[in-house]
Amino acid sequence: MARDYLVHTSADYAEVLPKVRAGDVIRLADGEWKDFQIVFEAHGRAGQPVTLAAQTAGKVVLTGASSLKMAGEWLVASGLVFRDGAAAGDEVVSFRRDSRRVAVHSRVTEMVIDRFNQPDRRREDRWVSLYGHDNRVDHSWFAGKGNAGVTLAVIRPKGQPEANRHRIDHNYFGPRPPLGSNGGETIRIGTSDESLSDSLTTVEANVFDRCDGEVEIVSVKSGGNVVRGNLILQSQGSIVLRHGNGNLVERNVFFGKGKPHTGGVRVINVGQIVRDNYMEGLAGTTFTSAIAVMNGVPGSAINRYHPVTGALIANNSILDAARITLGAGADAERSAPPHDSRFTGNLVTGFGASPFAIEADVKGIAFTDNAASAQVPAELASGFTTGPIALKRAANGLLYPSDPALANRGAPRDLVPVTLAQVGPAWYAKPAPEIAFGLGRTIEARPDTLEAAVSTARAGDVIALAAGRYTVRAPLRIALPVTVSGPRNATIAFTGQTLFALAEGGRLRLQGLTITGDQAPRREGNAVVRSAPTSTIANYAVEIEDTDFVGMEAAPGFDILATTPATFADHLSLRGVTVSGLSGAVLAADAETGGKGLYAAERMTIADSRFARVGVLARVLRGGTDESTFGPEVEITGNSVDGGGPELLALSGVQSALIARNTFRKAGQIAVSHSVGAPLTRILDNRFVDTPQPQIARLYPQSTPQVQVSGNVSGGDAS
Repeated sequence: MARDYLVHTSADYAEVLPKVRAGDVIRLADGEWKDFQIVFEAHGRAGQPVTLAAQTAGKVVLTGASSLKMAGEWLVASGLVFRDGAAAGDEVVSFRRDSRRVAVHSRVTEMVIDRFNQPDRRREDRWVSLYGHDNRVDHSWFAGKGNAGVTLAVIRPKGQPEANRHRIDHNYFGPRPPLGSNGGETIRIGTSDESLSDSLTTVEANVFDRCDGEVEIVSVKSGGNVVRGNLILQSQGSIVLRHGNGNLVERNVFFGKGKPHTGGVRVINVGQIVRDNYMEGLAGTTFTSAIAVMNGVPGSAINRYHPVTGALIANNSILDAARITLGAGADAERSAPPHDSRFTGNLVTGFGASPFAIEADVKGIAFTDNAASAQVPAELASGFTTGPIALKRAANGLLYPSDPALANRGAPRDLVPVTLAQVGPAWYAKPAPEIAFGLGRTIEARPDTLEAAVSTARAGDVIALAAGRYTVRAPLRIALPVTVSGPRNATIAFTGQTLFALAEGGRLRLQGLTITGDQAPRREGNAVVRSAPTSTIANYAVEIEDTDFVGMEAAPGFDILATTPATFADHLSLRGVTVSGLSGAVLAADAETGGKGLYAAERMTIADSRFARVGVLARVLRGGTDESTFGPEVEITGNSVDGGGPELLALSGVQSALIARNTFRKAGQIAVSHSVGAPLTRILDNRFVDTPQPQIARLYPQSTPQVQVSGNVSGGDAS
């Protein structure tokens, strides 16, 4: 007879575990279990697993340095929640106890891992590690991973090329913010070491909701895998067939809704099949195109890019796509174009002139029976029928051609996208949308109540300043999304080295103020806004609009917005600001100095502003040679700059830079240094008056920078 054990302490659990037999259940009593490092090693049988479960699903919360290691066979773990802590080691949930004792024929179901992050975002760990074979992770909930490391990984140790046959299905993979470096995949199946053998893992009927960690949402690094029937919602990145052969990507539904970097499928290696997928509103380009067929490396090492051979890309609907890239990444190293491949039966519409980008020889791809309403390059035209395509949304929520003659083009009519209600445990709610600036209360503040208003603000509140001079004697700590607004004659002075100090969860908007540095210390290192001094997991943001900055040149190295290592911003923007006298940088985004590809912020904008006597407009640095990130992206447009230090603008490793419609008068050097990948730099329609021409350099030979310099005017100015 199977037994059911209810345990209340870790000591009770340790006493019971040796007693369990096939069919038995161990239940953890409802409540908080802190620092509980569970070792679940037991031996069940088919149809009679040993189960570790919550007394009540969702009411057992593992906090602190808790983790779960499983070993044996026919095990089930269910109903547990990991929250308010971080794994003591490298894994939260592991399908092995050690390198010799793994779990097989085992299952994790209705498991929740909610923001269970290491305190330092650079510290890498995995939330779920699948070892062994024939295991399953299903109906679970994973969201808010902010530190480095894959959310869920299939681990295939070197020297162990055996098939895994794992199944990953009906899980909710919720928001994962951009990591700002490599190592932000949501799922990875294998690594390059054993990638030429088959894993045979299935990833099916999951939802990927705003999974923005890096360019690879699902990174396939082994052979024989199936990625089928998943729903990808507004997620930056792609399903990437990075290593391994003979993988199948079919019947997935992608909704990008125009969000930058939303991609589809990237194809590399031999015998890959991409068919019957539906892609709508994907805005990604280059490596995150709706379809990206890469160029390969002749005689490639196992960890580089094997040429595309024998690929089939068939019957996909690619609607309102920004880009389909063929020969992606072609450069001196990746010089082998795709061959013996087919692109057939696809339905293509696009926004803009043409979604097609051809970066290499495409004679090795046969184009047949495709239909497009977008412009098609001449070398592909014979494989397309072109003309207007009327689309109608069907009962399944997807668009299909109204013309019966196009019934066999694009995704099949019987697709039924998986829904949010079908994934994850029913008892754990999906994350609410992030609270935006300005959606809370309005708190009126006077010079003697500003500090109190900031300390009592709730997420989304607006602190509206009355006219007057405000003197702040200790940094204002910002740990929520908050707006500080006022008339221009509301002037804030500060006597410390920092005015606004961002903390975990902080997001700040400044509107319509005047900020002066005339009372700041006369020593180096002052800043108006500074990100946290230690690592933060939540990405922050700063928006500054219609604000004047004065009196910041008496002390050296006085910055307006200063970033710090191990913090990361979704965006930093200054619009309509005026700066008169600044010894340091308007935007100092070069705190990450290592070679691992870390950088300070995803998007940085300086627009429609006036600067006089500033030391530096912006310093932005992304080091290393990794290609797994989207940014940084920098836009500097519509500004007037009078005077400046010897190096006005230093952009190194920036992936997308737009410097347009600015006037630079008696300003310093503009220096752009390109890193790996395909960085894009556009310097357009600027006026350089007594200012040197921009310098553009290339740091690494394995890059293919795209540079556009046009419409600029140079010369002296008698005035």
